Amino acid sequence: MIEIHNEMVKNIPLLHVVKSEHRNLVRPMVFFIHGFTSAKEHNLHFAYLLAEKGFRVVLPDVDLHGERNNQQTRKEMMFQFWRIVVQTIAELEEIKNEFVDKELAEAENVGLVGTSMGGIITFGALTQYKWIKVAVSLMGSPNYEKLARGQIAQLKEAGIQLPFSDEELEHEYETLKPFDLSVSPEKLAQRPLLIWHGKQDPIVPFQPTYDFYKKHKEEYTEVPANLQFIIEEKTGHKVSREALLKTVDWFDEHLSPQHDTAINI
Repeated sequence: MIEIHNEMVKNIPLLHVVKSEHRNLVRPMVFFIHGFTSAKEHNLHFAYLLAEKGFRVVLPDVDLHGERNNQQTRKEMMFQFWRIVVQTIAELEEIKNEFVDKELAEAENVGLVGTSMGGIITFGALTQYKWIKVAVSLMGSPNYEKLARGQIAQLKEAGIQLPFSDEELEHEYETLKPFDLSVSPEKLAQRPLLIWHGKQDPIVPFQPTYDFYKKHKEEYTEVPANLQFIIEEKTGHKVSREALLKTVDWFDEHLSPQHDTAINI
């Protein structure tokens, strides 16, 4: 039976999904990060299938979303988009450490997947944490600075008044560089990475992510199976069932259990 536990770690609400027989065992853990204006509950179909494969799945609410919503408007949240991204990357380690300390997960056997903003967070987290063993980005982007500049350009073209000066924006772009995988692709270190993107995506541009893949796939020459890009020609900004099933298969292939160890609680 699959169990769903609504828990709190470091004041971060999350759903903890796991098979009943694995509840108190060390299991390979997979984080699932939701998209902008979404929430942890919206991705339980991923968690269910991953838990069926034997994984411990953790779905946190990112700041200003789900249980952490403080009634800000979508526009107000958009102005905080990149702060939310960077904060979530930091919170991943806090949550991971909690599960490792409880002997429910292994420090170096952790997977990460996200949709849209969650996919962007996934790419950024790969620049920070060697403990991420396997990753999947669904509609994400590794090009932080380029994407941020594009977002601002779109807002200006729409006539939206920004609460930032040009100087403040330039400072923000600089703060994103340490998380920009396109700037430091060597941090991938040939780790298994699956990228899925609809070619007609109007929200997170397809081409920059695909260009990143083409530019760096040769770095996986020794382990070509560790890097895969799945394109859906007619799909926009919506994850398909194929992407769901490919994600589950990817973790099943690359993030296998090390051992099952019962603990006393």
